[in-house]
Amino acid sequence: MAAQTRPVCSVSFVVSQFVFILSALSLVHCSTDANDVQALQAMYTSLNNPSQLTNWKGNGGDPCAEAWKGVSCEGSAVVSIDISRLGLSGTLGYLLSDLMSLRKLDLSGNNIQDTIPYQLPPNLTSLNLASNNFTGNLPYSISAMVKLTYLNVSQNSLTQSMGDFFGSLAALSTLDISFNNFSGDLPNSLGSLSNISELYMQNNQLTGTLDVLSGLHLTTLNVANNHFNGSIPRELISIQNFIYDGNSFDNGPAPLLPPYTSPPPGRSRNNDTRSRSSSRAPPDSQSSVSDEGLSIGSIIGILLGAVVLGALVILTLCYIAQKNRRKASGTMTSAGNLPISITNVNAEMQEPIVKSAAAVTYLTPPPAEKLVVESVSKNGSLKKMKSSITATAYTIASLQTATNSFSQDFLIGEGSLGRVYKAEFPTGKIMAVKKIDNAALSLQEEDYFLDAVSNMLCLRHLNIVTLAGYCAEYGQRLLVYEYVGNGSLHDMLHLVDDSSKNLTWNARVRVALGTARALEYLHEVCLPSVVHRNFKSANILLDEELNPYLSDCGLAVLTPNTERQVSTQMIGAFGYSAPEFALSGIYTVKSDVYSFGVVMLELLTGRKPLDSSRPRLEQSLVRWATPQLHDIDALAKMVDPALNGMYPAKSLSRFADIIALCVQPEPEFRPPMSEVVQALVRLVQRASVVNRRSSDESGFAYKTPKHEAIDMSF
Repeated sequence: MAAQTRPVCSVSFVVSQFVFILSALSLVHCSTDANDVQALQAMYTSLNNPSQLTNWKGNGGDPCAEAWKGVSCEGSAVVSIDISRLGLSGTLGYLLSDLMSLRKLDLSGNNIQDTIPYQLPPNLTSLNLASNNFTGNLPYSISAMVKLTYLNVSQNSLTQSMGDFFGSLAALSTLDISFNNFSGDLPNSLGSLSNISELYMQNNQLTGTLDVLSGLHLTTLNVANNHFNGSIPRELISIQNFIYDGNSFDNGPAPLLPPYTSPPPGRSRNNDTRSRSSSRAPPDSQSSVSDEGLSIGSIIGILLGAVVLGALVILTLCYIAQKNRRKASGTMTSAGNLPISITNVNAEMQEPIVKSAAAVTYLTPPPAEKLVVESVSKNGSLKKMKSSITATAYTIASLQTATNSFSQDFLIGEGSLGRVYKAEFPTGKIMAVKKIDNAALSLQEEDYFLDAVSNMLCLRHLNIVTLAGYCAEYGQRLLVYEYVGNGSLHDMLHLVDDSSKNLTWNARVRVALGTARALEYLHEVCLPSVVHRNFKSANILLDEELNPYLSDCGLAVLTPNTERQVSTQMIGAFGYSAPEFALSGIYTVKSDVYSFGVVMLELLTGRKPLDSSRPRLEQSLVRWATPQLHDIDALAKMVDPALNGMYPAKSLSRFADIIALCVQPEPEFRPPMSEVVQALVRLVQRASVVNRRSSDESGFAYKTPKHEAIDMSF
């Protein structure tokens, strides 16, 4: 009997082992890719650990095997995330680019805030971020998402220009940017969207013409309630569903709808703007002319139109006559005086900006009330410049009083263009006045000083010193800025006193991030890009809370251009200058990136870019430091002694990695500032995540001042 029972037991054992192996294989199959898990954990934490996301975890877990809400997988890879309309808040985290297999991401209908992350999942085919509270603008990394067919960022608070990066999105069939605050002309790369069929841009602040869209094969186009003008291209008129109310087209209807204002929270802003029934037919199909002749209504309309046209002609003639009288009356108080009048006008009544022959190129300003600056040049011609921010025209007398006749006691800085003075006005307001040395300006630059002012007025960013006004009297050229009263980064790092001890490691990272955001704005948000050309620690001002403000933005067009002045400037900025500038005089946005890397080296080491007091091999900071940036032991010896060893090793190493990328000798290998910003944001956000974990989980601990807002140990 025993001999008969053994086979039974053996078969039973084999079967049980087979079942166990199958179960183990099943578990292995369900185990989610580690990078996907980490990315979802970071997203969950950044979204404030919402209970709506059932089964999600901030630590551990298996999204595919545990059926995390809204997550779909193929094998071990996360391919779809649909967590729309769940009332989520917070931000999106910093690891979305690790979701390499993700094809669909739908976060619409939530309350997610902050900017759209720069590093998005690269292989998405569908991205829906509609109906949230995203701010900022579209990230440049969208240009690398070549598989994208559907992009919807409608009903957010996105601003600035759209960005000219659609050329690589050949697969895109639907683009919806409606109900935001985008401004500026349509980017040329929109004309490269060969597969686009639906385009929704209604209820923004977009300007210019629709010419760039004329070659697209669209079935739906909605451009209602913007500031478009010119003629509607013939190719667009035949589009099956074309909505264009609320613009100023020459061959379309007059604006009928009021300017767009945001609806109350919770109310749909998109109820009927896409319905075909609300579409206004193209101009060619709206004629009320019958086969027999004109209707009575048409005749009345023509007569009224003629009356209105006549009135406009009379008003125009009166306006021209008034300007001629003003010019002829000689409002100049002296031969060198430059009369300026600033007149607020309605944005819809203004002429398109015409670029002058000068080197100054007009920036595309953000939407706001516009003003026209009129000035009489030396040859007597009238020039018009437009800006969207109101500026104060100061008199020489008021600035002399505020600076005690530009006393040496009020001097707070000096650069290649002139000196900077502290100005104390009778109202108690304190400003900074840059008095430009006329010898530093060529005749052409002098003539176009106000053009440069007009452009600088458009530069508005949290980390850029605000230009508040200007003065152009009696041949003088002055710029008036908001005052930032805690000195410059250069002074705090390099003066003999103990001020550098206030710059803790966390404060230095914040300074780097803030100034990186300022450069990113100049390079990638402004159209055309603004090259700073004089980026250095002396031009980074700090307030009492050590928040950074970049100064001298937009002054490159006034940079001295004589050989003597250029050589003087190069000596002043030497040590920050990129190799290509020193060799050929060529300066681009990538040259700014190099200079930013040098400033980061200053923050890390506490050393000056050039220091003749040090041994010969250590006098050039970049040459001395670059070979050591990837050596952990050498890196620890390079750190600013003022930090007293209070810094996290991993954060220091990642900081050094960013520096190494920025100071590469070849410009094409340096990253754009958007990538630098994202790398610094990731560094800070990783620290924030670690700060919520126990010291055992972080695996690293170091002494941190109690007042620090962020623990950088990770």
